Amino acid sequence: MEIWIESLLAALALPKFGLSTVFIVSLISATLLPLGSEPAVFGLVKLDPTLFWPAVGVATVGNTLGGAISWWMGFGAEKAWEQVANRPATEHRALAMLRRFGPKACLLSWLPGVGDPLCAVAGWLRLPFWPCVLYMAIGKFGRYLVMTAALLWVFPGQFTP
Repeated sequence: MEIWIESLLAALALPKFGLSTVFIVSLISATLLPLGSEPAVFGLVKLDPTLFWPAVGVATVGNTLGGAISWWMGFGAEKAWEQVANRPATEHRALAMLRRFGPKACLLSWLPGVGDPLCAVAGWLRLPFWPCVLYMAIGKFGRYLVMTAALLWVFPGQFTP
């Protein structure tokens, strides 16, 4: 068992597999699984400050792709609900408000706790896919940019192992 854990940790080691690790962690953290990708981005940038923009970009792409997966999960869940219940889902006040804002509501997909389910609800409501993805990308890029820059400001300098 220890060998398996050691090999997993070695595969996820930032210095060796930096950007690919950031991509995978960012993708997984944008689904409904509770995982934060900011520490991976920050850790990589601390190890190699020249990777600031590539890390932010890769994290944005991975997190946006994960949001798109959540959108499709919500879309599929709504379709399954209609088939099982033999009727359309009833719309609550919160869903009506989200429908009113439309794809622009996906700008809030960066918020912890509510952002990932928001992407799934956008799919459930059948909001237009590509505009939702665009707004997700804008929100997620802003989060990674601000969060990583703020952490570098608070903890300056390069980490040398």
